Amino acid sequence: MLALRYLRPKRTFVSIITLISVLGVMLGVAVLIIVISVMSGFDQDLRDRIFGFNAHLKVFARGETMQDYALVASRVASNRLVRGVAPFVLGQVMVKTEPESGQKRVAAPWVRGVNPDLEAGVSLLPKSIVQGRFDLSRRGLVVGTVFADNMHLRVGDRLTVYSWEDLRKMEESRGKENERAVLPDDYEVRGIFDAGYFEFNASIIVTSLEDAQALYDLEDSDSVHGLLVSLRDPYLAQAAARALESELGGDFNVTTWLEDSPMMMAVLVEKNVMLYILFFIVIVAAFGITCTLITFIVMKTREIGLMKALGASNRQVMWVFLGQSLIVSVLGVAAGVGIGLLAVAYRNEFLALMRRLTGFQLFPEEIYQFNQLPALVMPGDIAIICGGSLLICLLAAAFPARRASKLNPVEALRHE
Repeated sequence: MLALRYLRPKRTFVSIITLISVLGVMLGVAVLIIVISVMSGFDQDLRDRIFGFNAHLKVFARGETMQDYALVASRVASNRLVRGVAPFVLGQVMVKTEPESGQKRVAAPWVRGVNPDLEAGVSLLPKSIVQGRFDLSRRGLVVGTVFADNMHLRVGDRLTVYSWEDLRKMEESRGKENERAVLPDDYEVRGIFDAGYFEFNASIIVTSLEDAQALYDLEDSDSVHGLLVSLRDPYLAQAAARALESELGGDFNVTTWLEDSPMMMAVLVEKNVMLYILFFIVIVAAFGITCTLITFIVMKTREIGLMKALGASNRQVMWVFLGQSLIVSVLGVAAGVGIGLLAVAYRNEFLALMRRLTGFQLFPEEIYQFNQLPALVMPGDIAIICGGSLLICLLAAAFPARRASKLNPVEALRHE
């Protein structure tokens, strides 16, 4: 009752400070919710796009190639955490376009050899075709949308592909009597895929496992560079990797999506860092509550002395002012949650409005590879933000409230 009574607006300077304290907590909580929700959205969208093309685990042999991969794949698939296994060959090649007219273009993408029948179990690549079809038979390949645009490729165009082995053979025979040129392999573009991620669309081409084995002179059809492994739960990647390494022995190495996708780790780290940094906004707002209580205690010295003289305990006096802080904090946090969730819901409309008013693209798609600003509101994050903000505000009020409870009633009433 006393806390609410003391907080009634009386058109005094203390009332203005109290209002500013509520606004400070509100803005701090709102900014935290907006930033953390956007970072969570980035993390989720990036994870979905990377998992759509890359597997959760990769299994490599300690040597250059994996022999008898079918046996290794069966042992990996027997793990209860594993959902699917597929072999792959991965390496960089040099390609040259063969246009009917105009200038030929050269690039050095990464070629990924896959088994079309097993690939659907570890990635969304077969479902990502936007032009043509997922046909890798008889030296067919599929390319990303960005790579196709850069190389002026369409479905049905042909590419000549030089592997590293071809280039090495030509280099070794250079200047010798038996110097010879190695003819490149000729491939046909059968489809164009959109993996939803710029790096994949721009730098990877996909062909059949057999063609990739031929490019890298893996004459044994049972030899591959490694295995792609899809898990039932991606967040158990570390546990699954340890279990598979223990099962397969020291001749094999297992890497997780956390190691293969440093950008995802960067987003996760940035989210945690931003959470800590932005909590300082709430701390600054909490200092406003401290200043308000100190000013209020000085103005209410006589009332505190009267309460102490009438028998109020130190704890009762302290809880009057902690109650004030709690009311201000709850109002600020509740308003901040409302404004933050509203801003997250209408974030893209706000960006469109700012673009129309300023003519400046605040979230350029060509840089971030997202046509809309992603966001994901997670109840756990909201609970941490609200609970942390309330705790900070109460701690900020603890010192002045304790000082008020220790006030000597004789000293408080001496000059009254």
